[in-house]
Amino acid sequence: MDLKGNSVENLNTSFNALETFLGDQKTLEKVRELLKRTDGSVSEEQKIVLNQIEKTLKCYIVESDDAKALRESMMKKEGTLQKSRNNLKTQYTDKDGKVVDTTPTVIRTKMRSDPEESVRKSCWEMLRKNGPFLLDNGFCDIIKERNRFARELGFEDFYDLKVTNAEGFSKKKCFEMLDGLEQATKPLLDKALEMLKKEKGEDATKPWNTGFALSGELTKLTDPYYPFEYAPEVWGRSFSKMNIKYKGATMRLDLCDRKGKYPNGFCHWPTAPYKTQDGTFIPSETNFTSLATPDEIGSGNTALTTLMHEGGHAAHFSNIVQGSPLFSQERAPFSVALAETQSMFLDALCEDASWQARYAKNRKGETIPWELIERSIKERHPYKVFQLRGMIAVPYFEKALYEMDEKDLTPENVLKVADEVEMKIQGGLAGRPLMSVPHILADESSCYYHGYVFAEMAVHQTREYFFKTGDGTIVDNPRVGKELIENYWVHGSGNPGFLGLVNNLTGSPLKHDAWVKELGVEVEDMLKEEKAEYEKALASASSSSKDEIDLEMRAIFVHGDDVISDSNDSSFTDACEKFRGWIYQEWPKTKTMA
Repeated sequence: MDLKGNSVENLNTSFNALETFLGDQKTLEKVRELLKRTDGSVSEEQKIVLNQIEKTLKCYIVESDDAKALRESMMKKEGTLQKSRNNLKTQYTDKDGKVVDTTPTVIRTKMRSDPEESVRKSCWEMLRKNGPFLLDNGFCDIIKERNRFARELGFEDFYDLKVTNAEGFSKKKCFEMLDGLEQATKPLLDKALEMLKKEKGEDATKPWNTGFALSGELTKLTDPYYPFEYAPEVWGRSFSKMNIKYKGATMRLDLCDRKGKYPNGFCHWPTAPYKTQDGTFIPSETNFTSLATPDEIGSGNTALTTLMHEGGHAAHFSNIVQGSPLFSQERAPFSVALAETQSMFLDALCEDASWQARYAKNRKGETIPWELIERSIKERHPYKVFQLRGMIAVPYFEKALYEMDEKDLTPENVLKVADEVEMKIQGGLAGRPLMSVPHILADESSCYYHGYVFAEMAVHQTREYFFKTGDGTIVDNPRVGKELIENYWVHGSGNPGFLGLVNNLTGSPLKHDAWVKELGVEVEDMLKEEKAEYEKALASASSSSKDEIDLEMRAIFVHGDDVISDSNDSSFTDACEKFRGWIYQEWPKTKTMA
């Protein structure tokens, strides 16, 4: 993150200390002794907390000395690799042949929006360099030690360990659900690839061209309606209208890209919320980061979607009200799928015509015209299956990776397997090479990408529920926040768990049906439905955008170690205004655009 006083060494030290705390056998024995009591000295509420402590500790207890040694060794290796990766130069060659130092975020943005194919190809080739670099710096050894560690604990492999601890079901069940989705969407993929060739030409299927072919010109046309400097206020206003509150949380928002910053947006909690034994609620403290380059085309839309996504995570965790922070800490046994359902449900609103009619406005306050939304649907809806297939490619790759024999775990074989999975699942080499996906590197984020897939299933199932009940709306509907809090958020990682919560809210077990059904909707039918929602939203939109935003939280806008603004000094809207002023100062081009 390029923050003062932080280092890979300090991160490893704190990680090992946390692992030691969570892996204390004596604490587990004491918990089990208390749970066995029948003399009434342990209340039912205390038993709920004790059961959660037991469930959590069982994810981390390492009784074998060999397993402890493996854990320490693999974390040390991971830290060394991460440090090396941070020093990897990210570069591309511009249209004039000049090599430009940049960040991974700019690389991804240029692949979607730069009109020069040579620039896009150079960016893709930079992403492809990640694989050989990781493999030359010990990634294979980390995979081997992770597997040895998992098998020492009785699991099939590291993937089995991770999914069992986080989701509560086996790798076998995980891939049974993924296989069903893969099979159901393969015909849609084939159809989309053929349509892409027919409409955009054979070159559009090249990995550095596909993203641009689907969004290049459209991204430029829609960009003015997503000015980056207004994104925080738009996010806050949208959440406030849905009655989403943060229960006194403090959130530090570090939104802009810089060299040395972790190459992915995320949210984490130095203080996890919980309720003390006397009923006092301890609110969360949240660190929230994204990777915006404010004067890059498409950065505003990306930043806003990230705010909706990570802000959804923060809202979820802020509203967990249980008797221990172990219900609201972000690691296992917290379900990745449950956490991602909340964030992805809320960032999905950015594609709804009804949401865009209210919130996608240029710097003059003019609403995005229907014609651009219509064009977006026509150009993107037939190809949405590409995103799905790109998501499921990651768990299929990691599954293959952790199932390889140690003797076969060589750099050449890993790169070969990555390409084979891309070809099979995505129909060709991927615009985002699998070895460039940051999640596969870190212990905490590896073998959990399936959570995004299951979350997307739950998102579509949850959206279908809201559309079929009440007044059939989500945008600006105060009922949404209330139902999410009561049905999804308050429980944390306690019972009934991800699958149970989805079933309880929607009245149905988790299925891929709603997702696949939406992907299969004909373009003309979707246009008719979305236009009606757009016009309805325009007619009912609030005439004032000056209403105070009440999220029940303290927002601190920062850039690394520097504080930009603080809502405690006045209000959330004033903090957003100061943030806008800072953006104009640091990225003058945005002010001339305004």
